[in-house]
Amino acid sequence: MKVKVKTSMIILLLSMVILFNACGQKKDNLSDQTKIKRFGMLIGIKHEMIEEYKRFHADSNSGVRDLLNKYHIHNFSIFLQAIDGKWYEFGYYEYTGDDFEGDMVKLAAEPRNIEWLKICDPMQIPLPGSDGWTEMERVYYNP
Repeated sequence: MKVKVKTSMIILLLSMVILFNACGQKKDNLSDQTKIKRFGMLIGIKHEMIEEYKRFHADSNSGVRDLLNKYHIHNFSIFLQAIDGKWYEFGYYEYTGDDFEGDMVKLAAEPRNIEWLKICDPMQIPLPGSDGWTEMERVYYNP
């Protein structure tokens, strides 16, 4: 009987340690989440350029992915959608660095990024009043 009590106590203590550790990790993850800046963007795309744009952004094309990571841009995703006969791209990314403006200046100066944009920019149609992607206001986030 004492063995079962000890085993039960050990299991209870281990469960408590695991639970407290999980709670601590959740708290740490939440504090990390508050450091992340999330961006949504919108831009038009020329209908005749969609297939080329898709090929250019295919998973098999490394493009500038390493540069995005270098400058703390993660989870970059682009979605396409037709609205009233016009095509649009919705872009989303997360920034995890400490100097967004500085990192964007450095990224913009990267020769490979400059070449990438020379190819992509002519495929796109900025929204009225913009000269590129239009940043969207984030109104909701569910961690």
